[in-house]
Amino acid sequence: MKSTDINERSPWQDITEGNQIYEPATSRNFHTGEWRTCTPVFDSAKCTQCLLCFPVCPDSCIPLKDEKRGEFDYDHCKGCGICAKVCPFGAITMKEGK
Repeated sequence: MKSTDINERSPWQDITEGNQIYEPATSRNFHTGEWRTCTPVFDSAKCTQCLLCFPVCPDSCIPLKDEKRGEFDYDHCKGCGICAKVCPFGAITMKEGK
């Protein structure tokens, strides 16, 4: 890919100062999971699908499909650990690093 192709798709003139977000509902456009220092690890064998973790995730990184939780959305998870604290079955643990 040529550098001119990148500039045409994302010209520097369109980037806000400090890359700040001025519109609502645009967080899916940014991979904020890169900020993460701790990573949640999901053990599906221990999970009872109680779904207590789903509503407490501040970044909506726990997807649901057919009323069952899936793997984490690591592109947006910041590793806050709230999900691990509310899981009564130990199905979510936190590991240091990405």
